[in-house]
Amino acid sequence: MASTLTKPAPASAGTASARRRTRVLALPEARWALAALVLFLIGLPLDLLGAPAWAWGPLFAATYLTGGWEPAWEGLKALKDKTLDVDLLMVVAALGAASIGQVLDGALLIVIFATSGALEALATARTADSVRGLLDLAPTTATRLLGDGTEEIVPTGDLVVGDVIVIRPGERVGADGRVTEGASEVDQATITGEPLPVVKEAGDEVFAGTLNGTGALRVVVERDASDSVIARIVRMVEEASETKAPTQLFIEKVEQRYSLGMVAATLAVFLVPLAFGAELTSALLRAMTFMIVASPCAVVLATMPPLLSALANAGRHGVLVKSAVVMERLGQVDVVAMDKTGTLTEGTPRVTAVRVLGAPSSPQREREREHEREPYESGAAQDRLLALAAAAEHPSEHPLARAIVQAAHARGQQLVPAQDFGSTPGLGVTATVGGDLVEVGAPARLLQGAEDASSARAAAVAGDLEADGHTAVLVRVNGVPAGVLGIADRLRPDAAATVAALTGLTGTPPMLLTGDNPRAAARLAAGVGITDVRAGLLPQDKVAAVQDQEKAGRRVLVIGDGVNDAPALAAAHTGIAMGRAGSDLALETADAVIVRDELATVPTVVALSRRARGLVVQNLVIAGVFITALVLWDLLGTLPLPLGVLGHEGSTVLVGLNGLRLLREGAWRRAAADADHQARPASTSASRTRATSEPVARPGR
Repeated sequence: MASTLTKPAPASAGTASARRRTRVLALPEARWALAALVLFLIGLPLDLLGAPAWAWGPLFAATYLTGGWEPAWEGLKALKDKTLDVDLLMVVAALGAASIGQVLDGALLIVIFATSGALEALATARTADSVRGLLDLAPTTATRLLGDGTEEIVPTGDLVVGDVIVIRPGERVGADGRVTEGASEVDQATITGEPLPVVKEAGDEVFAGTLNGTGALRVVVERDASDSVIARIVRMVEEASETKAPTQLFIEKVEQRYSLGMVAATLAVFLVPLAFGAELTSALLRAMTFMIVASPCAVVLATMPPLLSALANAGRHGVLVKSAVVMERLGQVDVVAMDKTGTLTEGTPRVTAVRVLGAPSSPQREREREHEREPYESGAAQDRLLALAAAAEHPSEHPLARAIVQAAHARGQQLVPAQDFGSTPGLGVTATVGGDLVEVGAPARLLQGAEDASSARAAAVAGDLEADGHTAVLVRVNGVPAGVLGIADRLRPDAAATVAALTGLTGTPPMLLTGDNPRAAARLAAGVGITDVRAGLLPQDKVAAVQDQEKAGRRVLVIGDGVNDAPALAAAHTGIAMGRAGSDLALETADAVIVRDELATVPTVVALSRRARGLVVQNLVIAGVFITALVLWDLLGTLPLPLGVLGHEGSTVLVGLNGLRLLREGAWRRAAADADHQARPASTSASRTRATSEPVARPGR
């Protein structure tokens, strides 16, 4: 019986949807099963109406041949390798029935068995289609811009890193890359799940297969076609489908012994009645029926369909689970350890505070402003301060400079071109903006030696921001402190909800393992509901923390993104890496990758794994009940061979289809609902609001 993800047969060219969905008759198993069914249906009325054997005999013989040759051949190859395949036992049972004159019953067994195999092949092919269909979203050709300004149409597979491609309105993006010119709205729901198109401008990343809107874009290719997000999803799911979970390996190990025992039991069921005077035909028919109903086909098929379906479903939602082993183990975790920067936070510096240095007011009002974190001046004054700082920083490539420029753009500021730009490492930048000398840099350096009141006040504001976990950046205009910017990393919007969901799923709040300073780590942990904070850790310290939990009998899930997280990811029971900004080492080491950096998918995939494991148990119970009932019926009563065949093959198909329920979109939604339900007792609306609104300490590992 098929129990792994099979490669679908090629479908005819046509629409993308046609290529993504394997046609039934494209599968050889389906064609052979159909041929066997047609031959059987032609011969059945001839036999029932009493026609001579020469009329229906060749039809039934052809039925045996078309429906049974493939499992017989596979069974013989397995027998050559000293393993007993249950498919071979079914063919032997059919031939045994024919040998005692039950030709019709044997042909029926072959037809039902072949039909069951075809249904399994179709189901597993559709599992593959659901993921490999993503490849159809990527165009087959792209417009490459040559050095002399001309264009040429090339296959997307021929694009290399550094090529510049042109994406016209309405076209799909041909490769993962970054916009160099142009602006447009891009529908990237197939990759990120975002329901609305996203504005893409120079510097923004785009993905292969996403749909361009009304603008034209020039994109520099940053990944080979084989390494695009879509290709990685397909490749990793295909590789994962070739693995076998521990439960499946155990079942296959037991299967061999069970099959040998079943053969011995079949001989006993045949020989013992003969010893007590039973008729040969009756004893052989009972033995053949026993062999069929006791066959462990449904047991063998109980494990992999649920796990592979869950794996494919997770892949469609941006979670690359690298093997069926990992999918099974995800549901076993009982404690979670999380990195801070790039995992709980976005990993990108952003301007989170703007302090305009206006005329000082009363000490009481200053204290109120600090407590409430109100701006010192109006929004217009903040906008002007940001515009000056961004204009001066625009030529710089420093991460803090990019954060300031991005903040100004977000407020709709038009930047004045800077002149006389200069940059001093460790100090900052200087430039002439609109006739004013603007300096942007470290407060301690820019204020060194200054003793006037405005400088003292700027130093105090900068000190307050730094004490609150921000990186302070001073802006001076014509030598006078004009304001201080606070720059910090920000929590992911779904961080608090994810922590609450993982707490509910595992029964224990996650640990925070970070190399950042204790004050910054404690502040972030308080915002998301983490109480176990371990800060200032080196990579080996993170590994030690994970190993301590493992020694205590806990199954640890580590979530991280950096090179320093890789050792802990490797040491953990299961490791998950954030895919978008994750280091190559972390992505290779982790057992699963969150491609879209949606942290909320972590508890969802854990819940999905638990649903898959629950379906495995259901399948094993279904298979066990059917086998037990049919065997007892055959031993204690008289089980007709056709009914035994129907019961056995029906249970096999039922188990397979039950496992494939996790392929449906509703299965992911139900898993997300399970995670959300677990989150509610572990969190409050107040803590969620605080976690998403407060700034987080500056980036640090």
